[in-house]
Amino acid sequence: MNKHAIYHVLDVPYAYGKDKDTLVLRIRVATDDIEKCSVLYRCRYDWENEYKRKPMRIVAQTELFTYYEVELSIYRNRYRYYFELKDKENNVRIYTERGLLEVGYSNINVAAFQFPYISEEDLYKEEKWLQEAIVYQIFPDRFFNGNPEINPNYIKEWGKGKVGTRSRYGGDIRGIIKKLDYLKELGVDLIYLTPIFKSNSNHKYNTADYFEIDPSFGTLEDAKELVSSCHKKGMRIVFDAVFNHSGSDFFAFKDLLENQENSKYKEWYFIDGFPIKIEDCNYYTFANGCSNMPKLNTNNKEVREYLLNVATYWIKEIDIDGWRLDVCDEVSHDFWRAFRKTVKSIKSDAIIVGEIMHEANAFLKGEQLDSIMNYPFKNATIDFFGKHNISALEYLDILAANRILYMNSITKQMWNLIGSHDTKRIINECNNNVDRMKLAIAMQFTYVGVPYIYYGDEVGITGGDDPDNRKCMIWDDKKQNKELLNLYKSLIRIRKSNKSLTYGEFDIVYCKDEVIGFIREYGDNKVLVILNNSEEERYIKFDIKGCGIELVTNKNVNFKDKIKVNSFGFMIIKF
Repeated sequence: MNKHAIYHVLDVPYAYGKDKDTLVLRIRVATDDIEKCSVLYRCRYDWENEYKRKPMRIVAQTELFTYYEVELSIYRNRYRYYFELKDKENNVRIYTERGLLEVGYSNINVAAFQFPYISEEDLYKEEKWLQEAIVYQIFPDRFFNGNPEINPNYIKEWGKGKVGTRSRYGGDIRGIIKKLDYLKELGVDLIYLTPIFKSNSNHKYNTADYFEIDPSFGTLEDAKELVSSCHKKGMRIVFDAVFNHSGSDFFAFKDLLENQENSKYKEWYFIDGFPIKIEDCNYYTFANGCSNMPKLNTNNKEVREYLLNVATYWIKEIDIDGWRLDVCDEVSHDFWRAFRKTVKSIKSDAIIVGEIMHEANAFLKGEQLDSIMNYPFKNATIDFFGKHNISALEYLDILAANRILYMNSITKQMWNLIGSHDTKRIINECNNNVDRMKLAIAMQFTYVGVPYIYYGDEVGITGGDDPDNRKCMIWDDKKQNKELLNLYKSLIRIRKSNKSLTYGEFDIVYCKDEVIGFIREYGDNKVLVILNNSEEERYIKFDIKGCGIELVTNKNVNFKDKIKVNSFGFMIIKF
């Protein structure tokens, strides 16, 4: 028995309350080492009854580790427990707070783990509406020009010319309002807008005024109409909160530049020394040396109050449905805890989603964020389907390692993007191979988590690194990729009509020759997904009885026969 691989702690994601009556436990062991894993448990104040036994099931597996999980419920929710492990050589040991021990250890009541109590105040309240959503990201300047009268100076003709870092095309809030029917027909439930507050850039991530809509985008009344129109159509909308840094035109930083050491805002930023000069950039900024984006000190009481007022203002004033947090992982946990309490006290079902590009467990334990932009999913999906530089097994390993980091409810809420305003377009990542892109999309819409569409991907917009990835939306029917658009609509329809694709378990049933197959199951709804990431067609036999229907083509499938999967093809079979 490989004792070095065995791991369990009393913390998320290894031990947490699912609800007031249910405790979720996980344990990690070495892959191909353990034959059977059970948990033995009872009330921590029960000294008379025997420990109850419950088998655990495998929920994730990588080349190195296998993860078992179980849900427990007992009276009063006070738990004492330990694990029993049987390896493939029939050796049996128990795992406790004291490590690996022999079965029958005499002082087990002391050695056992204890989860003292499930407090309702500590429970994470999952957002079902988010789990069921299709997210659509809009970069306002490039979506649609609905009000030419407010065009900024020097705008380019829509869709023409090379996109530069300072290019303006005139997209605005009125343009988004005019295209809501398009989004509704596509199947979008949640719109995420990149910043729309006053700023001198086209991207607006260098905020000059957090309480004013940028005049080139519209007015407060336009923003109110956008939100109310979304709600009337059954859609929700979140804004972008850039709280890691302000713009250099922000009133506090302008005062600091003017008054230097005498500025009452000198504690709002991180200053290397005086005199402060933009050309010297002798202050901490977003990234390295972005002089027009000075980093805010969110440990400062006045800064915190100001930013929390921003968060509450836009919810109260126009009823937005949450915030996406820019550069979230460079702001303190303490601030985000205060942010969550503030936002949820005003609108309990408002969501908080962080821009974190790597492992984010410290932010996703239930007291800060509801979700993150799932860049690990994006990167692995592009590596496997787009670039073909990792194997099917490596791909599934990466997904499993990422999935097991979080509570199950959080995993179902992750924004599974395959492109954004910060990355190359997905079609470019696939070397302009539409078939590879289709595989990535199919995976995105059938995997655990929330599908996320970057505007224009659905009609075939191309683009390399920023700013080339921020081209104008294609509205000319003749120039849109209708094959892609119809596929997006089909996959959205399939996801919404099969609850297993939102709530179901994720069980791998095939991984060979660059082909992966998995089953999503929720109640009576079962869906088999097969993705063939190779140049050859494959014939695969599955241990499933009866027949099914392939949901994209509506063709019948008989499981007694081998299933043919075309090269770079996929199948979504309900059975």
